[in-house]
Amino acid sequence: MVLLGAVALGSTTALGASAAQLQASAEQSAALLNGQNIQLSAPPRQIQGRTMLPLREVVALLGQNIIDTGTQLTLGRLNLNTLTAQSYLGGVVQPEGSVVTVGSVLYISAKLLADALGANISFSDDTRSFTLTALPFGGNPMAPQARFSTDKDVYAPGEKVVYTEYAFDPDGADITSRRWTGKQDVFFQPGRYTISLQVTNARGLTSTPYSRTITVRGAPTDSPLSFALKYALPGDSFPDGMVLNYPIINASAVPTAAMPLIFSDSPEAPSQSGVLYQDSLSGRARLLAYHMNALGGPARLYILARNLESRPVDVITERLGETAPTRIESILGQVTLLDYFSGAGNQRVTVQPGESVAIYASPTLGINNGVNVLQDINTTGRVELTFTMLEDSLPPTLQVIQQLPYLPMDNRHQRGTFPNAVRVIRAQLTQLPSRLVIGDGLVDPPIIGMDVLTQLPMKLAGNYGVLYDIQVNGTTGTAVALSPRGGLYRGAMTVEDGPLTQTVKLPRVGNALNPNSPTLLWRAQTDRLNIDFVPASGSSLPISLVFYRAKTLGAYSGVLKTYVP
Repeated sequence: MVLLGAVALGSTTALGASAAQLQASAEQSAALLNGQNIQLSAPPRQIQGRTMLPLREVVALLGQNIIDTGTQLTLGRLNLNTLTAQSYLGGVVQPEGSVVTVGSVLYISAKLLADALGANISFSDDTRSFTLTALPFGGNPMAPQARFSTDKDVYAPGEKVVYTEYAFDPDGADITSRRWTGKQDVFFQPGRYTISLQVTNARGLTSTPYSRTITVRGAPTDSPLSFALKYALPGDSFPDGMVLNYPIINASAVPTAAMPLIFSDSPEAPSQSGVLYQDSLSGRARLLAYHMNALGGPARLYILARNLESRPVDVITERLGETAPTRIESILGQVTLLDYFSGAGNQRVTVQPGESVAIYASPTLGINNGVNVLQDINTTGRVELTFTMLEDSLPPTLQVIQQLPYLPMDNRHQRGTFPNAVRVIRAQLTQLPSRLVIGDGLVDPPIIGMDVLTQLPMKLAGNYGVLYDIQVNGTTGTAVALSPRGGLYRGAMTVEDGPLTQTVKLPRVGNALNPNSPTLLWRAQTDRLNIDFVPASGSSLPISLVFYRAKTLGAYSGVLKTYVP
């Protein structure tokens, strides 16, 4: 059952409001609602001597409600079968032609509609013009009441609209959900815009819609881009068709202490149990595994550490992010990064000489489900690391692992050991807008390593798993956004801005796809931003970090960088 509510074209429509009056003429779209000029989407018509009105549109304008079950409509005392156009008023069948369909619009006799609603109707002498006056729908006295206001009634194009909601429940029950229609923070085109709110309480009762209409006119105060630079939240996207024309920032790479990246992504979708990749190390390393289960049954991914020393060795997980199981590749990368940047880790496992211990075990993966794990470890001695996919019935014991085949690469993805898992970048802003390019293979070259199982050199396209330690100076009063350049992107970054440190989900909802629709990352409050960025598995590279001159802003309020003008 669907409850179709009122959509007002006046300034406000709400439960308990005064009567609504519609004045209109047959075959004319221009009409008056409570004395204000409006345009009807479907004009009244003269059909077989009757004045016929577009049922749903007129009912909404009058602040009434229709109960729609699909083929049956109930409106006041009227019941209507939309398939047969048969109507009943108080149980009495109405004459044929009282309800008709013209095109896709359902029309009803003006007299029958007035009788159904208990409304008053009067006609001009030629019966072509009419005045219809109806009291608003009374509603359920136990239902919650939707209420809101805007800070004013008339706005300039590009001017921020401030909403104040004050919905309530007659018995004080919690308002559990809100459904807005037509609500926007800003309107860029002149016109009249109706915004409506319905609320639902903890008992499951829903309010009638409460609506306000605002007018947008005059000289613009902001464009979509300048508005976003003032008011968008981190993770929000905005239009900018000039992104690829902005100059590239001349950044410098700073040498760092070696920390290897051990990378397992090939075969990306193993079809049998086996070893995906294997290498040995001592000390710190970053591990990245990205695989889909193509075994034909439930399976699990394991990362195993075997002690190669003659003494016990500790394996400390300093940081861990993982996602599993899911079929959606972009979710794998984004959730893993949000986990990873949250700092989860600090797990210590002691491995005895010659023993093998799983330092990561995925949840059970269904067929065609994937797993992504990003794990920083530190060992107190030399260990052999083995990435393996096992059918769910096999235990990850040393005896089982030693009998497994080494699975060949799929020739589409990479695996290997790469000598440096951290890329330090330093940049100075000298002009705005400008952009820092990451992962394009030219301005930002791929890291080079080796597949130790085949002794083949490897080039890590996109530098997935590499932590970019980015420091940008000269950032006071700037805004920075992510612009995808290679296709779909869905990830996260951590920003340090003076005393503030925050991980930002990019974008907040959905995917970043269009380079001309950057996603806001941050508005800088200090002269230096530190950004930690890891390319998200399952997303496309390259990306650009675009730096803008933010417009004059008001006081900062809240960690999410909301600005109050």
